[in-house]
Parts: sequence; C-alpha cells; structure tokens
Amino acid sequence: MKKLAALIVAGLAFSALTAGAADGKTIYEEQCAKCHGKDGKGQTTMGKKYEAKDYSDAKVQEKLTDAAGIKAVKEGYKNAEGKVVMKPAESLTDDDIKAVIAHLRTLKK
Repeated sequence: MKKLAALIVAGLAFSALTAGAADGKTIYEEQCAKCHGKDGKGQTTMGKKYEAKDYSDAKVQEKLTDAAGIKAVKEGYKNAEGKVVMKPAESLTDDDIKAVIAHLRTLKK
C-alpha cells in the first residue's frame, strides 16, 4: 500500500511539473500576438504602429540571436530613436522566455 501511495504522489508531482512547464505558443499568443501577430508578421494595428519586425521572414530571424530575443523580452525594446516600443515581460520566467523564443523560431517561413 505504501508503494502505491508513493507512486500516486510521484505521478501527481510529475503532472504538476508538466502542467507548469513553459508553453511558448500559449504565452506568445497571450502576450505577444497583439503586436507581432499570431503569424509573426507584425501586421496588427499595434505592430504597424510600433514597426514590429516580420518574424516569419527567414532573413529577419537570421539576424535575431536567441540572446538578443531573450534580452528584448526581459528588458523591453527601444527603437532607433530611443522610444520604448516593447515593455519588459516582468511576469515571465527565464524558461517561459526561452519557450517564447523557441515558438518564435517556428514562425519562420
């Protein structure tokens, strides 16, 4: 009986960890798509206003390093004139941010 209880507890703990794991697509769609678009093209009203890059473009993605993407999400992003065009995502963990960048990579055509 003790072994069965231990297995159940271990299974529940694993399920909780899996459920809490970063889901880059969901986070992207909830927090990034309003500007960058679900397709990454940046052709939303906000994306056009702030001149969001087209992350479906392979050339644009080539220029974006993972480190630069992570920094932009963590610290926010300013345009060439120094105006803040993307605020930092303070509620995201490092794993969440890495998952978002990984999802962004899937948008490349």
